[in-house]
Amino acid sequence: MSLVHSLAMPSSYKDLQYQGTTDQLSEELQTTSTLYVGNLSFYTTEEQIHELFSKTGEIKRIIMGLDRNQKTPCGFCFVEYFQREGALGCMKYLNGSKLDERMIRCDLDPGFREGRQYGRGRSGGQVRDEYRDEYDAGRGGWGHRVRDALNASKNSNDKRQRDDSEEPQEESSSKRAKENNPRFREDNEDEDEE
Repeated sequence: MSLVHSLAMPSSYKDLQYQGTTDQLSEELQTTSTLYVGNLSFYTTEEQIHELFSKTGEIKRIIMGLDRNQKTPCGFCFVEYFQREGALGCMKYLNGSKLDERMIRCDLDPGFREGRQYGRGRSGGQVRDEYRDEYDAGRGGWGHRVRDALNASKNSNDKRQRDDSEEPQEESSSKRAKENNPRFREDNEDEDEE
């Protein structure tokens, strides 16, 4: 038993939508050359990922994670290497490094399957962005729930302000019109002038 744990070991995360058994997942992780890369900025490009990740091995392809509804990047990707050693090297040397001012996470993946490139959140993006409470400019600003609550609050305040401001404007504008129009002057004012 070693005192130092290997940095090339996958995390304990298990994809809940994986279609096989735990044993099948373990077998696939022992032979895979695919990485899941998370915590990317929404503005990170495929070229930037290729530039960084090609330092550990020859890349077969990069699949950018997309918002299911808007088809825009949503902060993750899959990197497939030709050799498993490239993926393991990435886990050792790039996991926890910074790309676009964000600390990225790399983990072995059992292999890309069509449909996994889309976010699984209700809003179309990643689930973690649904529950995020803090503002993060690199991941689209506020989390979806906070953004929805802010928009609802803003809309109700706008409506309330319109309702409150419409009545006084009508009163003040009609009052001004009466004061400036000689037809609406009271008879007392005319008598004073004579």
